[in-house]
Amino acid sequence: MLGRDGWLNTRGHRLALYVFAFVVVAHWAEHIVQAVQIWGLGWPRPKAGGVLGLWFPWLVTSEWLHYGYAIVMLIGLVLLRHGFTGRARTWWNTAMWIQVWHHFEHLLLLVQATTHSNLLGKPVPTSIVQLLFPRVELHLFYNTVVTIPMVVAMILHMRPRPAERALMRCSCALTRA
Repeated sequence: MLGRDGWLNTRGHRLALYVFAFVVVAHWAEHIVQAVQIWGLGWPRPKAGGVLGLWFPWLVTSEWLHYGYAIVMLIGLVLLRHGFTGRARTWWNTAMWIQVWHHFEHLLLLVQATTHSNLLGKPVPTSIVQLLFPRVELHLFYNTVVTIPMVVAMILHMRPRPAERALMRCSCALTRA
């Protein structure tokens, strides 16, 4: 099922990419709603929790939710990468390595939240780059710099050059060689 020639990277690659893209878009929707709540509606940051935060405020303040998404993203990027070839693989790998760092930052936050020992004595769990930038803006930045190469990879994957198409083991290409 997994691996280079497994279902996820051959016959199931297209479906897996669509499911993965749905998860990414749903996550983006949460962040866009949160941004509207902060900058459009003037809500205080602790009250701006996106759609989920309206019904489950305890959930969005949990580092487990954020870490869970970071690890799901990383696992998806790793598992689906073998279905990509050529230029698309390069862009997908770029997204994956950026997500490795993003995941590390969330792991650091989770460890602080569970041990109640925050970085540099800060009052709340704090990531390394969060020492320089506010959390909401930083999260929007991280999601952007992971999403852009991922989208480029998907477009190049669906529209491969003939040599790239010849190496593909999935049916994701919209054009025929």
